[in-house]
Amino acid sequence: MKHLKIVLVMAIAVNVWECSDAKFGEKGEISPRRRRCYDGSLPKRLKKRDRKLSLDSSVEVCHRLYPRVSCCPTKRAAYQILHRRDARIFSTNNTECAKLLEEIKCARCSPHAQVLFHSPDNDKGPHREPDLPRLCHDYCRNFYYTCRGHIPELFQADVDEFCQYYGRRDNGLCFPDFHKKQTRGPASNYLDLDDYEKTEDINRKHKHNCYCAQEVVSGLRQPVGVVNCGDGSQRLFILEKEGFVKILTHSMELIKEPFLDIHKLVQSGIKGGDERGLLSLAFHPNYKKNGKLYVSYTTNQERWAIGPHDHILRVVEYTVSRKNPNQADVRTQRVLMEVAELHRKHLGGQLLFGPNGLLHIFLGDGMITLDNMEEMDGLSDFTGAVLRVDVDTDCCNAPYSIPLNNPYFNSTNQPPELYAHGLRDPGRCAVDKHYMDTNRSVLILCTDTIGRNNTAAGRVLQILKGRDYEHEPSIFELKSTSSAAPVGGFIYRGCQSRRLYGSYVFGDRNGNLRVLQQPPAGGAWQEKALCLGSSSACGSTLSGHILGFGEDELGEVYILATSKSMVQSHSGKLYRLVDPKRPLVPKECQRPVEAPELLVTACSRQCKNGHCTPTGRCCCSPGWDGPFCRVAKCEPPCRHGGVCIEPNKCYCKSGYSGEHCEKGEGGVVGEARDGILDQIIDMTSYLLDLTSYIV
Repeated sequence: MKHLKIVLVMAIAVNVWECSDAKFGEKGEISPRRRRCYDGSLPKRLKKRDRKLSLDSSVEVCHRLYPRVSCCPTKRAAYQILHRRDARIFSTNNTECAKLLEEIKCARCSPHAQVLFHSPDNDKGPHREPDLPRLCHDYCRNFYYTCRGHIPELFQADVDEFCQYYGRRDNGLCFPDFHKKQTRGPASNYLDLDDYEKTEDINRKHKHNCYCAQEVVSGLRQPVGVVNCGDGSQRLFILEKEGFVKILTHSMELIKEPFLDIHKLVQSGIKGGDERGLLSLAFHPNYKKNGKLYVSYTTNQERWAIGPHDHILRVVEYTVSRKNPNQADVRTQRVLMEVAELHRKHLGGQLLFGPNGLLHIFLGDGMITLDNMEEMDGLSDFTGAVLRVDVDTDCCNAPYSIPLNNPYFNSTNQPPELYAHGLRDPGRCAVDKHYMDTNRSVLILCTDTIGRNNTAAGRVLQILKGRDYEHEPSIFELKSTSSAAPVGGFIYRGCQSRRLYGSYVFGDRNGNLRVLQQPPAGGAWQEKALCLGSSSACGSTLSGHILGFGEDELGEVYILATSKSMVQSHSGKLYRLVDPKRPLVPKECQRPVEAPELLVTACSRQCKNGHCTPTGRCCCSPGWDGPFCRVAKCEPPCRHGGVCIEPNKCYCKSGYSGEHCEKGEGGVVGEARDGILDQIIDMTSYLLDLTSYIV
């Protein structure tokens, strides 16, 4: 009888212990009453000797995550779990990604493994063993941004779709086994509870849905644009209307020496409403290797002085200096195109590259009428148009080629560069670099003004191939409650704000910000005002007129504003748009900063007497020839063994003279050469020929 009582007491204790696990289950999940391993068995409590394992080996990470109750009761079982998955998917050389993968593999050791890997959606189709457990939202985004570049087979969608599929959509358990408000249990290496508490404090202070405009730098001289070069340095390039481009480093230090100084070429206006000046800057998608950048500005040089036009809009290619990555070499200027314009408003001039590598050029109508166009004799065929060209050409005689799928490629009455037309005053456009449909069409959004007879103050257009926007409907029209012109922004693809992801952020000159969002299933775009918090809540607030928007390498959006309209004033400021409900730089958003590097391509190092195309071909200047333009050309050729050292300049042997060594008496200047000088010239000729052969 005594032994029977002991057995009954033990049975009741086991039943109580199993039922106590029911609180960890969730409604609608497998095994809501108790914890279960992936195969349906019960987890086991680890023995004391197993808990005392060393924490130095990577195979013991599972025991660190589940030190007491686990579905891997031994060290050997944990080791097998770490190596049972597909090596092609779960292998990487990246240290940070490898740490996350080690943790995720241990999800099968979790006492809740069956819940973590079970998905009701998978029950409807054929059974397939899932690659990943249900991930907590923060952990899922961290895993996506850390590993997407190292395991491409696993990431075939954007972060929202990926975490929608693998993440937890309700308040149930998710890896690493945290309830939404649970503060107990083993924390993973990447979910620190201190950070969680800090985030909760921020949320309590900012219960509203406003954002913050964080001041980054002030004292700018009429800034009109902010771009990045995409080389990993995380530098920002600030365009000033007068003709300067300045660099803001990752540490928010404004370099004193300009990256580009073309103020002597730029014709800029000093009055309000005069849009002339430095208009836009776009870096080549392969800038890190070829160092190419493209600039648009207004000018009125002497050869254009005669005519009815006021100025020309010029698009120019430059190359970064071979000696200083923080300076562009102005001697490498190559003009892509020039467009005559009659008035000082509705200029456009923005440049941007799409994900397909093609350069888009947006031009306003310049307030030009049909009579003006006839008077200007066809110089403004590009008026109010979107042009699309391919700058990756090996042709030395043309700075760009025409894409074969341009809508007017074979047209006889339209320029082949034309992509769309009918724009009036495009106030900056944005291309979604994360979007391209099955027809390889990119998503481009532009703000634009509307004719005087329309009651709307402006419109937002989706630019599509071959469309005429004189009659094409817009996706959104700004009401006439504000008479300020719209200013185009960017499609937010950053990491700091989850609420803004995929939204089009824009505004108007009066400082009003707006957001356009498209439903996931498609349909009409929905607009709402973007609220900015006060200076007491955010530390700073946006003030003055909005001049433009910018974007850094991580996809974060910046705003340019000024309190005065004069070019000479130094009242321009740069703000960063920040979501106060999130840390300023969340862990999953951190990226290593790379130091800007010098150009190391063969063309940039050896093409001394010509220019390099974006594809790396050396195009020779007049008078030079041969590989990398090392051989000088003399026309007609040097005679009697003379050497062509410089274009059209012969160095004659002893006993010969004349411009091309055609005379048989005297030397280069009528004096006989001695034998040593003659040998030096012969040796120079031999070395030049040998160098050309080696190159």
